[in-house]
Amino acid sequence: MIEKLEMFISLAREQHFGRAAESCGVTQPSLSAAIKQLEDQLGVMLVYRGSRFQGLTPEGQRVLDWARQIVGDTRTMKEEMRAARQGLSGNLRLAAIPTALNLIAELTAEFVQRHPKVRFTILSRTSVEILSMLENLQIDAGLTYLDNEPLGRVSTVPIYSERYALILRRDHPLADRDRIDWGELSELPLCLLTPDMQNRRIISQHLSEAGAEVTPMIESSSLIVLVAHVRQGGWATILPLKAAEIFLEGGELAAVPIAAPEAHHRVGLIAPHREPHTPVLAALLAQAASLSGRFQD
Repeated sequence: MIEKLEMFISLAREQHFGRAAESCGVTQPSLSAAIKQLEDQLGVMLVYRGSRFQGLTPEGQRVLDWARQIVGDTRTMKEEMRAARQGLSGNLRLAAIPTALNLIAELTAEFVQRHPKVRFTILSRTSVEILSMLENLQIDAGLTYLDNEPLGRVSTVPIYSERYALILRRDHPLADRDRIDWGELSELPLCLLTPDMQNRRIISQHLSEAGAEVTPMIESSSLIVLVAHVRQGGWATILPLKAAEIFLEGGELAAVPIAAPEAHHRVGLIAPHREPHTPVLAALLAQAASLSGRFQD
């Protein structure tokens, strides 16, 4: 039953029989047969069928909610029993918004020192993708914004608040400013993250509130692309100070705090709202809380 539920979750996520089968490591006929067997066991039709996947039935949507809960609880039980035998071990799957990737190393470094049998898989994703992956059991936890857009039913550990700065070359005429206002940024050739990124939506909101009409010269989902253009000269970008730290090393670039008003947006760790958490995930949440205390100090 658990294996069939996992296939059903994959089908709901991929919305395509072939891709779902590939993600499960089975053939498409095997996946289709498993879904049909699940329907027979439950006595309801779960999937609208035609020449291709046409969506879940109302009963299928309700079963999906149960499937996520049952599969998640089963994995938690297995992880807890493994921890009882071997201590904390295994692979933790994390996804982070691009502007929080710097923080990941601070979160994982001490954790791995304490728990050397734990490995990490770390992905860069948008805030929307992180929530979807968490819901579909593709990741164990995510690092994302906590207070700007709805998160749904998740456990959260606030870690720090983003503060924003204009990032430009050290030889730029504005580089020696103590601060700059949001309304002044409309005159600059900016490189910004793409609109699907919550950071971009936050920045666009603050610019709009300041009456600044901005059409970016460069848009990218990569911070490296944005900063590379700034380094070429002539361009500037807006980044959270935490995300900019790694790019400011060496002194080639400068960060001018953006004020009037100074914006703050909380970033933290989110995990499924499930009790108990796996021992490994519980330890990670505790590590995040410890890190949060350091930033607040």
